[in-house]
Amino acid sequence: MIRQATLIDEPKSGKYKERIYDIPNSSNSGDWTWVMFTNDDLAEWCGNFRGFPRGVALSERHQVVLVLTSDYLFKLDVGTGDLLDYVSEPGYRCLTVSPSGEFIVANDYHIDLLHPNLQEVTTIPPPIEVDMIAFVDWHGKMLSISCTEFLDINQAIELELDSETYEIVFKDPR
Repeated sequence: MIRQATLIDEPKSGKYKERIYDIPNSSNSGDWTWVMFTNDDLAEWCGNFRGFPRGVALSERHQVVLVLTSDYLFKLDVGTGDLLDYVSEPGYRCLTVSPSGEFIVANDYHIDLLHPNLQEVTTIPPPIEVDMIAFVDWHGKMLSISCTEFLDINQAIELELDSETYEIVFKDPR
């Protein structure tokens, strides 16, 4: 069973057992993403995913790993590493998983709670319109988010998302 998933640079050929996750499509990019998986027996293996790397998140609650690339959002089974589903050209730039195991994604303008079926999303509205969203880090139940004010890229803003209430507020400067 997969216990950890981490984005890595292209490994030296033959260093790890590798699985290729490629969706045949004439519009695929030439980019690839590599993810290092660690199983509960500490065995390591590598997955190659079509597209430029954007993020990886593992949810023990839902027993799936999501790998986000520029070309696809891949959904893998944590028990087997098998591809369960995918979304072509997802449009997301950021992916994370909350402490409770829920997936959170963002494009430039919106932050969404992504349901495990990959088809349903619940938009989480920020206190103002924003642009250039980037997930920074988790601090307990709070996700730090950096962005800019919509139509004013010179106005940097720090927000926080509470993973229990799914409310986004301005970050307290502390």
